[in-house]
Amino acid sequence: MAEYLERILKARVYDVAIETPLDPAPRLSARLGNRILLKREDLQPVFSFKLRGAYNKLAQLTPAERAAGVICSSAGNHGQGVALAGKTMGVRAVVVMPTTTPSIKSEAVRALGGEVVLHGITYDDAYARAQELVAAEGLTFVHPFDDPDVIAGQGTIGMEILRQHHGTIDAIFVPAGGGGLISGIALYVKALYPSIRIIGVEPEESPTLHAALQAGHPVTLDRVGIFVDGVAVRRVGDETFRICRELVDEVILVSNDEVCAAIRDVFEDTRAIMEPAGALAVAGIKRWLAGNGSADRTFIALNSGANVNFDRLRYIAERAGIGEHREALLAIEIPERAGSFRDFCETIGDRYITEFNYRYADTARAHIFVGVGLNGGLAERARIIASLEERGYPVVDLSDDELAKMHVRHMVGGLAPGLRDERLYHFVFPER
Repeated sequence: MAEYLERILKARVYDVAIETPLDPAPRLSARLGNRILLKREDLQPVFSFKLRGAYNKLAQLTPAERAAGVICSSAGNHGQGVALAGKTMGVRAVVVMPTTTPSIKSEAVRALGGEVVLHGITYDDAYARAQELVAAEGLTFVHPFDDPDVIAGQGTIGMEILRQHHGTIDAIFVPAGGGGLISGIALYVKALYPSIRIIGVEPEESPTLHAALQAGHPVTLDRVGIFVDGVAVRRVGDETFRICRELVDEVILVSNDEVCAAIRDVFEDTRAIMEPAGALAVAGIKRWLAGNGSADRTFIALNSGANVNFDRLRYIAERAGIGEHREALLAIEIPERAGSFRDFCETIGDRYITEFNYRYADTARAHIFVGVGLNGGLAERARIIASLEERGYPVVDLSDDELAKMHVRHMVGGLAPGLRDERLYHFVFPER
């Protein structure tokens, strides 16, 4: 690993990258009882850390390789980094992106002079197409994470963190996917301060590095979720796995709702809106503290990017309350008679109702889907359910049910006459 330290120290990134600030998060720190610092890679010219590794890779190419041009596969941010590096150096840059890539990212690549090729549904589809174009056009492939020069470029973030913070650092939380970012940071930080814990954070629906470390070797996931699109990779890199297995202390998995809550947390301290991957590290700190407990320690969260589509913000806002345990979603059966809703509200008490959907069942009963605001988190949710059940209301807690949150809440309406039963089918379609 020693050769990587020299690579990081010599990495060429500052022709395009800036040294991003390490900002305190006072509101979040007060809530969590620990010092939380945010490494603001969302403030880079392309609103993501990815330009570091991309530029360093292009800087190491031979004149002949630059003349032939470069190509990459990307879910968005790496493509912007390659496009900017190509524009700065006068190198043709082709970026193959999944068709599911947020338009803000593909349009940004075009604005930087990159040639965008949309192909497939996942990153792996885009990767396969990029390899075909490498063979057909003689382009040099710039890997988004499994390349020593890319890893070294990302490692400059670790160098900046240690230069910017002179006190004790207990742990650095880093979003993980393919592993390039966390590998680079771990290589530099562990070489100088082995006691600092490096903790990776991944979505529960895309546990790429977590699955590899559990198995003892890289594994290919059958499917990955795309909400946290910046880390939606089915397989960790071979080189990044080798590094992470030796240097990463732990990998934490978080839900999409926890990510949405973390986006709000960062916004409340910075007034900046992270993309889902950009808030992973904050979500990981909160999950780690909930399970381990700690006080008066210093944790750094890597805010990796802010390239989020505006039309996603409504979904994020809706789910943030659930992720923070500020809202309970309940399915309840109430009598089909006048005054039953009033009786239900009296049972709920002074709490506010955030959502109410009514579904007719028959002349004797009705099904409602209700959101209830919480101030006391999970304990208060349990008290509400117990109170409702004591009053004779059948209750199903849907707060952690993904299908209910995505679909059932919208299925208002009554049963058709003579229909004795219903079936609800769940299909998974490609996001395209």
